[in-house]
Amino acid sequence: MTIKNLFKIAAVTLFISFAVPSQSMATTKAPVSDSTTDTRILSEIVTRVNEIQNMDKSNLSMSERKALKKELTAMKQKADGLNSRVYLSVGAIIIIILLLILIL
Repeated sequence: MTIKNLFKIAAVTLFISFAVPSQSMATTKAPVSDSTTDTRILSEIVTRVNEIQNMDKSNLSMSERKALKKELTAMKQKADGLNSRVYLSVGAIIIIILLLILIL
């Protein structure tokens, strides 16, 4: 593979990586943001945790305490899952595309 061919492939890859997303964004409607539902769910979790903290736990049975603990761990997992998103930079996308072109 010569340098000239490598530059051609890189130019086409850059053109595709910048042109295709802009075309697809222009033809579709604005994406619906789920941040409002995320904040609503998060506020519900916070209020429930505050309710559990303010409870008098001295007169609860062991099974009720275990149920509260399971509920708190489930809410913690749900809250951790709300922030799990993957972000890729433009440079990383270009490197991935170049690697795919070289492999294939």
